Amino acid sequence: MLQTILFFTAIFGIYGTVEFYGWQAVKTAINPASIPTAKWIYWATTAVLLVLFLSYRPFLYKVLPKSISAYFATFFVILLLAKIVILLFLLPEDLVRLGKFVTAKLSGAPPTAAGISRNQFLSRLAIVLAAVPAGSLVYGVIANAYNYTFRKETIKFPNLPEAFDGFRIIQISDIHSGSFNRTAPLIEAINKINNMDADLILFTGDLVNNTSDEMEPYMHVFDKLRAKHGVISTTGNHDYGDYVEWDTPEAKVANFEKFKNIHKQLGWNLLLNQNVILDRDGQQIAIIGIENWGKGHFSKHGKLNLAYKGTENVPFKLLMSHDPSHWDIEVRPKYPDIDLTLAGHTHGFQFGIENKWLKWSPSEYIYKQWAGLYQEGKQYIYVNRGFGFLGYPGRVGILPEVTEITLRKA
Repeated sequence: MLQTILFFTAIFGIYGTVEFYGWQAVKTAINPASIPTAKWIYWATTAVLLVLFLSYRPFLYKVLPKSISAYFATFFVILLLAKIVILLFLLPEDLVRLGKFVTAKLSGAPPTAAGISRNQFLSRLAIVLAAVPAGSLVYGVIANAYNYTFRKETIKFPNLPEAFDGFRIIQISDIHSGSFNRTAPLIEAINKINNMDADLILFTGDLVNNTSDEMEPYMHVFDKLRAKHGVISTTGNHDYGDYVEWDTPEAKVANFEKFKNIHKQLGWNLLLNQNVILDRDGQQIAIIGIENWGKGHFSKHGKLNLAYKGTENVPFKLLMSHDPSHWDIEVRPKYPDIDLTLAGHTHGFQFGIENKWLKWSPSEYIYKQWAGLYQEGKQYIYVNRGFGFLGYPGRVGILPEVTEITLRKA
């Protein structure tokens, strides 16, 4: 009990310090005549966002649309991060001034006071520096949440049957339908996918955030997906309802049954540790779909031995496995004849830098394969950056993705 009290005391102490520095920077930077009005605006906004943030998980998301209530928490965090930047900028200066003050007191010399203009300059500079990450995060919400990037990859395999040379696959992943609050950009993206006239569409998991009913408002959008060999899907860690407090175990089971039925209604072939053999002119490739299997605390519903069964003699094998950590842990060591694995899960952290000179995201500190194409020996994995978003309702640097993968015979 005492440890809990000390923990929350420390948390609120740190939070109070962050807010104090945020207000001090604003107060110092503005015209003194505006301080009373600014004070009310600052603290009223802070109080409202704090209450909304604290009530989000236990209450708010249950009574408001999930896609809307998440924005309250998001903008609270964005403003908090901006204030932390201010704290990190101004605190060292205050510590230096405190040190000079203590030294002067001990030596008996009069302390030197910092000029008001210097304080204003530092406060205004701190606000400007804080506005850069905060502005980027706000821009990521407004402009990038549905800013789909259509990527193309061509991968060559010596064992690919000639009948499948040029076979085109569209991969989408991590739809997270519970996060959407707009429909028009989804329809536009689906139309673009259909216009690509692919041979096959593969969806690699996380259709929802928590519950199957999150998909219901968007059924009329995603049931329009078309490809010559249809749509094949598998599950991600969010699809099992593991992050919801269910009233009974039976309710959780019923949710997953409803989830499976949604795939049927969409016309998607959901592979739960199963496989499909595609045939062209008497030649075959295998599509293997494994349920979620991830490292650490993520659920391990996948059974690759079951999914693989029956594909032993098929010359080319493609595995759909949501979590890319599965590739190094089980796929490569135990199944060297699985030629290509398609994964998602990481979202590229929805934050990072990608250009021709630099590719970086915090994801790389968690996942060895976190975005794009990787090769080890004769085996490949492609990690999709995700179609939707989760938590933070936007993207900075790492945009939502639809990928066209063309298989070629080497």
